[in-house]
Order: sequence, then C-alpha cells, then structure tokens
Amino acid sequence: MLKLYFDQHKIEAGCDEAGRGCLAGPVFAAAVVLDPQQPISGLNDSKKITESTRNALRIEIESKALAWSVAQLDNKEIDKINILKASIYSMHKAVLGLKIKPELLLIDGNRFYPLATYAHECIVKGDAKFQSIAAASILAKTYRDEWMKNAHLAFPEYAWNQNKGYPTKAHREAIQKYGPTPLHRMTFRLLPEQMSLF
Repeated sequence: MLKLYFDQHKIEAGCDEAGRGCLAGPVFAAAVVLDPQQPISGLNDSKKITESTRNALRIEIESKALAWSVAQLDNKEIDKINILKASIYSMHKAVLGLKIKPELLLIDGNRFYPLATYAHECIVKGDAKFQSIAAASILAKTYRDEWMKNAHLAFPEYAWNQNKGYPTKAHREAIQKYGPTPLHRMTFRLLPEQMSLF
C-alpha cells in the first residue's frame, strides 16, 4: 500500500518524469497534489501497471486531484543541457504550472535542483512508495506515450507507437536503415558499436 503523505501537515506535490532513457522525443514531467478527501485506488509506479490501467487512472487523477500539471523539454533542449538537467527542469516547469502552491515537493529519484522557496525531499523509487509520486509518474508516462504515438504518424518506420522512443532492437535497426529524425537525441548513443549509420 502506497503512503498518502510524507508530512500530513503540509500540502505535498509528487513529481516524476518519463522518457529519460529514450533515444527520441521530449522528456515529460508531472506534478500532482492529491485530494485526501477523494482517494484513488490502484495508484502505483507507472511501469508496474498496464497501459489501459494507466489511461484509466490518468482520467481519475485529472478529475480528483486538487492540482496537476504536465510539462516537457524537447530533444533539442535535452541535447543542449543534458538529460539530467532536462529532467529536473521539466519537473520545475510542472511544479510552477500547478494552480496550488505546494509546501513540499516529493521527488522521485535521488537528484533535484532546489526550486525557488519550495522545500523538497528526494525519494528513491518514490513512485512505488508515495501515491502522489505514483500519480505524477502515470501522468508523465501517459502524456509522453500519447506524444510519441502522434510522432509515429510522421515517422512510422521507427515504430514509436510500440517502443515510444526507447532503444529497442527494432528502433535501432530503423535508425541504422533510415538514419536519425529531427526528433532524435543526437547526444545519445543511437546505435551500439556493432551497428553503424554508414
């Protein structure tokens, strides 16, 4: 059972990102302030639940949360500042997009740059420990997956509707065959050593 609070006397926002390990597309982040008066059952790390469950929970989170926000940084920005900074800055954008100002940020993972006057706690595997972080992980993943499915329509050879930009065998074989797209992260190792674009 995931915990509802880190500190029940504070307004908390759970924060998480999705797409950090992808070869293409933006990194997405979400921040969620849950309403203790409107519990949501089934919240969990987005990677541990099915796509249909994530999509159903997304609707419930958006309707029941006191506040939620989703933000992104695109592949060009990732290449410019690196994926760690892009992940954290996208979380900053999501937090600043909340209609309620939280008193404490619960951050999934072990790295975060302080944001203005917000207090924060980094929690390793927090999306499997706290409901608000799990809710953020679900929003970030569903929004990013939706974005990649739309990008698939422009670049169907890469099967982003299935791999969502992650470095699967099929994705890398498509990069080898067709080359990178304008949505690929050029600072990432798109191909392993045994494969070449030439």
